[in-house]
Amino acid sequence: MRDFCYLEEAIPDQEYQIAFFGCFKIMSVSKTSAFRTSWRALAFPIFGVTMMATFRYGENLLLTIPPFFMYAPYIIAAIILIGSVFAALEYAEIVGLKLGEPLGTLVLTISVTIIEVAVLSVMISHGADDPTEAREAVFSAIMIVCNGLVGLCLLLGGYRHGEQELQPMGASAYLAVLIALSVLTLILPDFTTSSVGPTYTHSQLIFISILSVSLYAAFLFIQTVRHRSYFLDARAAVLGHSEATPTNKQTLFAVGGLIVSLIIVASLAENVIPAMEDGFNFLAIKNTNAITGAALAVLVLLPESMNAIRAASRNALQTALNSALGSAVATIGLTVPAVSAMSLLTGHEIVFGLERRDSAMLLLTLLISVVSFGAGRTNVLTGLVHIVVFAAYIFLLFVP
Repeated sequence: MRDFCYLEEAIPDQEYQIAFFGCFKIMSVSKTSAFRTSWRALAFPIFGVTMMATFRYGENLLLTIPPFFMYAPYIIAAIILIGSVFAALEYAEIVGLKLGEPLGTLVLTISVTIIEVAVLSVMISHGADDPTEAREAVFSAIMIVCNGLVGLCLLLGGYRHGEQELQPMGASAYLAVLIALSVLTLILPDFTTSSVGPTYTHSQLIFISILSVSLYAAFLFIQTVRHRSYFLDARAAVLGHSEATPTNKQTLFAVGGLIVSLIIVASLAENVIPAMEDGFNFLAIKNTNAITGAALAVLVLLPESMNAIRAASRNALQTALNSALGSAVATIGLTVPAVSAMSLLTGHEIVFGLERRDSAMLLLTLLISVVSFGAGRTNVLTGLVHIVVFAAYIFLLFVP
């Protein structure tokens, strides 16, 4: 049936009415079909558990490795870590398919946030003498999502479909929350006077964290309950696209696989992140924190970015924005309070205020995003503008 041109409309009982052009016959085709988990989602958690046991119980064995190969175990662990991230988000996508939109995208976004918080906690504990790791990771995530990922989605979608439609109210909700949280978290600390430097006092950290969680919770209520229609694709027709729906047994297996994969990511990060930072210092790479933060953002956002790009290429722009902008909003709304809590409990100072150059780049990104999504339609030029700003961010990352 995919060889025919058809219109697809969602109806109850997860079935589709398919109207073929040139005839009057209407057929019902069940959306439920065979659903299979990839071999990577099965293999990498097994490799991850093995590597966790090696680091935990095989310390004496690791000490016997020749100096020339001393980083080999950490390189292998990094590969397994990346594979485990993909596995975790594949399991999250299975659960998301069972729940449907926009709850499905929410599961994926929460999983990304858990991974980011786990890796950030390792970075903060390892680099206690430098309090800017969390700031760089959050800023990098916003720049990569709002410029690189969004720009690529708009560019590819516009090239393939000319113009794409989105829900203006849904995009406005994302941007309103993103602007408020970005300014309160990354810019306002530069102007407070209760503490020295671009930092918050303990009471200010607690207050901003409460605001962040409250605003994100309100956004979730709007997204999933009150105004759910704002976040569904404006175009119901998706040419030639159909997704299998997992069974209850497959969904339960995916939930277990997701939990195991997240534990593996958090555990391996305790070994990989310190080795990576030591390697950067050994190579005398400047701006280490910013590059490490960007690498972290790419790591946790890459699988979700691929889903967003695929959605934009099949003319489901709103679904792509749900993945992209949702991850940026969750990064601030959930990651910042979690990092603040770690700072208060451990006594590690956290610097959230951006430097003037980065503040200008952030404000430019937010302004362009408002203009891009305000009309409810995008094209290739809109994507190119975001890509240009992203290129400037990458260049300044290495040539500050």
